[in-house]
Amino acid sequence: MAGDLGESCTVDLTAPQAHYLRNVMRLRPGAAIRLFNGRAGEWRADVEELGKTGGRASCAGQTRLQVPLPDVHFLFAPLKQARLDYMAQKATEMGACLLQPVKTQFTMVAKIKRERLIANTIEAAEQCNLLAVPQVEELASLRSLMDGWDPARRLIYCDESAPIASALAALQDLARGPLAVLIGPEGGFSPEEREILRSHPGITAISLGPRVMRADTAAVAAMALVQAVLGDWS
Repeated sequence: MAGDLGESCTVDLTAPQAHYLRNVMRLRPGAAIRLFNGRAGEWRADVEELGKTGGRASCAGQTRLQVPLPDVHFLFAPLKQARLDYMAQKATEMGACLLQPVKTQFTMVAKIKRERLIANTIEAAEQCNLLAVPQVEELASLRSLMDGWDPARRLIYCDESAPIASALAALQDLARGPLAVLIGPEGGFSPEEREILRSHPGITAISLGPRVMRADTAAVAAMALVQAVLGDWS
């Protein structure tokens, strides 16, 4: 929900939200629903009105407190649309607090639909009962991101040229703090990009094992590995 949530607060429902509740969930006025806006936790609400142009619900009580997302940014080279949708959904489910599309030398997709990425993060949060949605940034080049990189944020990037046996050890040696995970394009990083990455302090290259993965699979594997060792799974 984009609006405020609180005791006795009335919430306006958009036309798509009202359509989903009325025609997909088959709810009617008087039904109980759960609402969240990423800031105020989860609230039980009673549906007051459902129409073709929108609806209205009133908050009845808080059911869960807001829990902050782990300070993990997910950086990725855009893929073709269906697989990009999957990547955005899985990064949301895995706990990323920010999604940053990255243009690299071998990136095949030149433009992204940011609104669609945002819609996918919201859908994933709703389906998985999450109370927060990651921020989605505009597409930016790898060089520009590295030029302005915050040295306090450790960047972990997946590189097939990194030693296979050292991934867990490399992560276990890192201090806890703000993190970022970078997944490159399916063609990998260019030699120039590897030099840019390796020239920055606080950047760690890891291998995801002996098998070649598609970029969307690598995204899930990398986020799981980082969350298990340095994130809120450990």
